[in-house]
Amino acid sequence: MKDNANQTSRAPTMSPLLRFSLALHVALALGLVLAPQAWRWLLAAFIADHVLLTFAGLWPRSSLLGANWTELPRVCAIRGEIALTIDDGPDPEVTPAVLDLLDRHGVKATFFCIGERAQRHPALCREIVARGHAVENHSQHHHHNFSMLGPRGYARELRAAQDTLTAITGRAPRFFRAPAGLRNPFLDAQLRRLGLRLAAWTRRGYDTRTGDVDIVMQRLLPGLRPGAILLLHDGHCARTSAGAPVILALLPQLIERVHAAGLRFITLPDALQTAEQTEKHIAPHSAKESRQP
Repeated sequence: MKDNANQTSRAPTMSPLLRFSLALHVALALGLVLAPQAWRWLLAAFIADHVLLTFAGLWPRSSLLGANWTELPRVCAIRGEIALTIDDGPDPEVTPAVLDLLDRHGVKATFFCIGERAQRHPALCREIVARGHAVENHSQHHHHNFSMLGPRGYARELRAAQDTLTAITGRAPRFFRAPAGLRNPFLDAQLRRLGLRLAAWTRRGYDTRTGDVDIVMQRLLPGLRPGAILLLHDGHCARTSAGAPVILALLPQLIERVHAAGLRFITLPDALQTAEQTEKHIAPHSAKESRQP
């Protein structure tokens, strides 16, 4: 994975772009004091910086604003593992059927749950965990203006969902996925404060918009490879022409194709644990080799 293969178990740090942007703001302020006649050039630099930051926030798979899981760690890819992530639940109509399908095929998934939905259906969240899946943080309210929140708004949304999901499941989420994947530069600091890792995806089916199973499959399968993170929805999911939730019509086919490719599913926390254990095993050997003459 390009973004986090070599930094999986380390504490997230501020991205180079954010460090550069902070330094640039300081330099622009000094420039305005020392050379006010150059204000047009300073303003142009300021605008260009903010355009770049905005673009980075509107690109869900970008790591310009901080570490972002768009693929699994390299060790998981080598082992032929991929991740199925399911957003916007829990949904009392759809999620139980999804769990039954996953059980039937021996698949473990990662559910990014909305805090307020979890509060309405706590037993369903506990059932997700009891069946061996992971419940992760997808914000407390899934606001449509999430990408426009400031530091306090992000702190409230992340902390509320973290507390809600931890209290219900007994396990603190380790990953966060932004609603629609959109964010701004204020999010990274709040993630670091809570020890959360941002997770996007490799392929998504847009199954909240499209009710045609074949089209959703065509979006997920091209270029499918070890280490991929796939995105589907049990909440807010579209319906087929027969009225069935797309995810329920899609999952058996998707799982069959993944297994036929010789791949197996793993949850994001299990992938993180695998990577951390690998790093712990490799580090002592690397230290020994560096001490050898």
